[in-house]
Amino acid sequence: MNSESSNSSPAIIGNSRREFIKMATQTTLGMSALSGVALPHVHAAGDESIRAVIVGCGGRGTGASSNCLGLKEAPMRMVAMADVQENRLKSSFEALSGKHPDRMSVSEDTKFIGFDAYKKAIDQLRPGTGDVVILATPPAFRWVHFKYAVEKGVNVFMEKPVCVDGPSGRRMLEINEEAKKKNLKVGVGLMCRHCDRRNELFHRIQDGEIGDLVLMQAYRLQGPVGSCFTLPRDPKKDPSELLWQLQNFHSFLWASGGAFSDFNIHNIDEACWMKNDWPVEAKASGGRTDRGDYIDQNFDNYTVEYTFQDGTKLFFQGRNRQNVHNEFATLVHGSKGWATVSSAGHFPSRAMTFKGHKKESKNLIWRAEQPEPNPYDLEWQHLVSAIQNNKPFNEVERGVMASVVTAMGRFAAHTGQLVTLEQMMKSEIEFAPGVDKLTMDGPAPIMADENGKYPVPVPGVFKDREYAI
Repeated sequence: MNSESSNSSPAIIGNSRREFIKMATQTTLGMSALSGVALPHVHAAGDESIRAVIVGCGGRGTGASSNCLGLKEAPMRMVAMADVQENRLKSSFEALSGKHPDRMSVSEDTKFIGFDAYKKAIDQLRPGTGDVVILATPPAFRWVHFKYAVEKGVNVFMEKPVCVDGPSGRRMLEINEEAKKKNLKVGVGLMCRHCDRRNELFHRIQDGEIGDLVLMQAYRLQGPVGSCFTLPRDPKKDPSELLWQLQNFHSFLWASGGAFSDFNIHNIDEACWMKNDWPVEAKASGGRTDRGDYIDQNFDNYTVEYTFQDGTKLFFQGRNRQNVHNEFATLVHGSKGWATVSSAGHFPSRAMTFKGHKKESKNLIWRAEQPEPNPYDLEWQHLVSAIQNNKPFNEVERGVMASVVTAMGRFAAHTGQLVTLEQMMKSEIEFAPGVDKLTMDGPAPIMADENGKYPVPVPGVFKDREYAI
C-alpha cells in the first residue's frame, strides 16, 4: 500500500457529513490570520533534515515521537518538547534520548512548560518546509494547538480522538479548510487505517468476498486501563487540581471524552471503514457498578447499537472491569460469510475471511500474511512520504467523523436517549469552552463536591454538559 492509498478514506458520504462540513465553515473563529496561498515544499538551505516537535509528552506522545524518529526513510530530528508537567517532559526526553540519541537535538532552552508551551515549541519549526508538530495532549486541546500549527504553516501529526463533541468537531473542520489551502500534510493517529493487511481485507469486502455487509460487532472488554479509574486527589502530593485532572485525563469527560472516546474509537472506526459508511444514529446503555472510592466520571460498561442509513447495525460492547471476560475484536458479517478485522489487539491484525458464519478452518477463504508491517510505523512512513514528495495528505475529516461517531455512542449511553448524527453535528454542548484560556494557576473546568466526588452521568436525569455528556 502506498501513501496515496493509505490516505484515501472510505466514502465519507451523505447529507449528514456534507452538512457538518458546511456548518464548520460557517462557524466564526476569527480565522483571517490563517488565510494564504499554498506553501512550497522546501528545506532551509544546507539542512535536509525534517524537524519535529512534540506537544504533549505522555505515553502516546512519546510513542508517536519514537515512531517518527525511528524512520529510516527520512532524516527526522526532534528539536523541541512541550508539556504542562515538567516530570512528564523529563521522562519523555530521557526515553527518547536513550532510544534515538542521534536524532534528539532538544536543548534545555527548547524544553517548554505551561499552557502556552505549544506556541514556543511550534515556533522552533520552519514554515513552508517538511517540519512537523506532533500533537498528543488530551483531545480537549486539539483544536487549540491545530489552529496555531496551521497559522504557522507547519505539517501536523495528531493523536486521536481529535474532538469529543460537536462544537470542537466543527472547529477542527474549519481550521482544516485553511490547512488544505496551505497544502499542509496532516496525519491522524488511527493507525489501523494504514495497516496493509486490513487494507487488503477492505478491498476484499468491497469486492463482495463475503457478500453484502449486514452486521458488525466490536468488543473492547478489558481491565481498567490508563487513568479511567482514579482515587481522590491528595492536595499535599498534587496541589494543582487542574494539573492533577490532566494527569488523570481519562477520568474526566471535559479533557478526554472519558475512556469511551479515548479507547473505543479504533474498533468503532475500523468497523465503519469496512462498512464504507458512518452510522446515522445510536442508542445505548451503560452504568457504573460499585466503584468504592473511585472519583472518575466514566461508566465501566457500555453497550451501543449503531444504525447505518441502510438499516444495518454495528453492535459495540465496551467494559473496564477486573476479573471478568476479556475480548478485543472487530468482526463483520456479510450475506455469504464473515471476517475478522482485529483480534486480540491492534497489531498484528489477524485479518481473515470465512464462508458461512462459523469459525472453522474448513471455511477459511483468506488469512492475512504474517509477519505484517507495524501500522504505527506505516502511518509515519505514509505521512513523511507525502511531505517529501509534496503529495496531498490530510486525514482530518476522517478523524473528525470517527471521533464524533464515537462520541455519539457515549452521549447516547450517558443520556439514555437515542442520538442522531445530525444532533451531534449541530449540538452546541461543549465540554471545555474555555480550554484555550486555561492557566497554570487557574481553576479546573470541573470541581469536586464537598465529599471529593465529581458528577457522573445519570441516564434520563441530567442534561447539562457536566453530568450528561
